[in-house]
Amino acid sequence: MTTALDPMDNAMRSFIEGMPKCELHVHLEGTLEPELKFALAKRNGLSLPYTSADEMRAAYDFDDLSSFLKVYYEGMGVLLQEADFFDLAYAYFSRAHRQNVRYAEVFFDPQAHTSRGVPFEVVIGGIGRAQAAARQDLGLESALIMCFLRDMSSESAMQTLEQSLPWREEILGVGLDSDERNNPPLKFAAVFERARAEGLLRTMHCDPDQPDTLKHLWQTLEIGVDRIDHGVNCLEDDALVDEIKKRGLALTVCPLSNQCLNADTKAHQIAKMLELGLKVTVNSDDPAYFSGYMNENLIATQAEVNLSRQQLVQLGINALEGSWLSQDERAPYLAELNAYAGP
Repeated sequence: MTTALDPMDNAMRSFIEGMPKCELHVHLEGTLEPELKFALAKRNGLSLPYTSADEMRAAYDFDDLSSFLKVYYEGMGVLLQEADFFDLAYAYFSRAHRQNVRYAEVFFDPQAHTSRGVPFEVVIGGIGRAQAAARQDLGLESALIMCFLRDMSSESAMQTLEQSLPWREEILGVGLDSDERNNPPLKFAAVFERARAEGLLRTMHCDPDQPDTLKHLWQTLEIGVDRIDHGVNCLEDDALVDEIKKRGLALTVCPLSNQCLNADTKAHQIAKMLELGLKVTVNSDDPAYFSGYMNENLIATQAEVNLSRQQLVQLGINALEGSWLSQDERAPYLAELNAYAGP
């Protein structure tokens, strides 16, 4: 769903659309638009339970994380060949480029594919070729974060980590996603310690309003993450807020997915986080399923809580400072954003 601004706010919309951006929380598999899903199904000789992309999109009616994940994983069945993963990733990079995303750290879920018999090298081979093409064709830089599925075993996660090591130089970090219920961060402590030893950076999802969410947030800090995905419930614990600020951790909030799964964009929490000096960022999560990429998420947030241009720029600065770029790598992006913002 696209949030419409009042006509008097057209200048703000234009400012958002033109702003150079950094995205830190987007699942490549979650960018699989219905039209591409039909094209890949045809390529691979598969049938889909819909007659059109519009019918498929209309069936995206989620009321919680579990209902979304069921459709999300079913949709991945069309991804079989290296060319499929190339097309998936390049389609996202092209769309992100049109929305002035300059740099993106993107998630991918290898277990969702290897468990279907798709080799790891097919997955990362296609995505890697798309990264190179996006760099050359679009000037868009990206890095990969390999996520472990928390509703699978820690043994499976460790096996996936070991399987990925031949491609170590192509993977910047690891994450933890999927169904959080009964799957606390500490379940994967040994996997994340091994990832740290391999030189990989680390982040974990703490989805909004999940059972034991505060306990899970504290566990991510105990494990020692370099970023927290979602994490808005930290506002319910002042000590947790203080510790996150002390560590300088970025939080990657995704308003439109929150609205679809929690009936609340968490825009007011984003505004509060800015007020408190937390390194909050706005991202698109699974935009093909939640009808909004970076621009739509920023527009929805601004429309709900009337963010100023300065606050929008601060969200962009937070994303760059919360990215896993080196200081030298992020400097030109920060310079471009500050030049865009003006005096």
